[in-house]
Amino acid sequence: MGEQPIFSTRAHVFQIDPNTKKNWVPTSKHAVTVSYFYDSTRNVYRIISLDGSKAIINSTITPNMTFTKTSQKFGQWADSRANTVYGLGFSSEHHLSKFAEKFQEFKEAARLAKEKSQEKMELTSTPSQESAGGDLQSPLTPESINGTDDERTPDVTQNSEPRAEPTQNALPFSHSSAISKHWEAELATLKGNNAKLTAALLESTANVKQWKQQLAAYQEEAERLHKRVTELECVSSQANAVHTHKTELNQTIQELEETLKLKEEEIERLKQEIDNARELQEQRDSLTQKLQEVEIRNKDLEGQLSDLEQRLEKSQNEQEAFRNNLKTLLEILDGKIFELTELRDNLAKLLECS
Repeated sequence: MGEQPIFSTRAHVFQIDPNTKKNWVPTSKHAVTVSYFYDSTRNVYRIISLDGSKAIINSTITPNMTFTKTSQKFGQWADSRANTVYGLGFSSEHHLSKFAEKFQEFKEAARLAKEKSQEKMELTSTPSQESAGGDLQSPLTPESINGTDDERTPDVTQNSEPRAEPTQNALPFSHSSAISKHWEAELATLKGNNAKLTAALLESTANVKQWKQQLAAYQEEAERLHKRVTELECVSSQANAVHTHKTELNQTIQELEETLKLKEEEIERLKQEIDNARELQEQRDSLTQKLQEVEIRNKDLEGQLSDLEQRLEKSQNEQEAFRNNLKTLLEILDGKIFELTELRDNLAKLLECS
């Protein structure tokens, strides 16, 4: 059957700079699919990632490999066969933990496969046992085959507006205006916070560059001091002075190492602040979209209000015409009643005269 993918996720791929062995070099412009493969013919596990038709990761998992989490969203492992160190940047800590868990799982499976392979080589003389060391089955369930840990976009629930009654036709418009003003205030606040965070981000970036330069200078100074210590140890005629100087240099090196550690912690804190700034930017975009939706709803309510006003005006005109007709009928009725009254009086007089 050959190799089959048993677990997949998406991440940004990096490799260590082969010249400096310190800096990371990105090998993909965007997040790509990184998959674990199981080769049943050779009974090995591999990590493979393709950027188009180019293989940017082709690493065979061995029992002595170790996957290290260097931050909340970044992990790395060294491949001695490829003579490089691979780094993966994930979109969330959950994806990183899932990848590390699978790495440990397949590493253990590779160790068991290696032990079975060795036992199989030792027992090749026994035909009955030769067939017993079959292919190692994948420890994953079928649900994880070709599975991906792609990010899911949370659903946004729309707030439904109450339907206005004809007798309260002005309420939806005032209510939507209040909502619109509220979101405009929220957007203005977020814009102010975004400007502050952008300035802080630029300042933090400048500080990171400066600290990186200081770290490089400290490392060069530490290497120079180490070389100096080695030279002083070679001078036997000044053993006491060399010993004292060596102690001082070791203390200096220890102080420099502590300073480096503090700078690394500060850089990690700045990275977290950058992530928070990005989250606030996403919130601002979401509120902007909601504000646009409220404005559209506001326009719809204004149209409904205008339609209700026209209907009300038409109804008032009809009522006025009806009142005029009633008034005319009442006047006619009063005239008829007056005529009947005169007729009655005349009849009564005729009866009295007769």
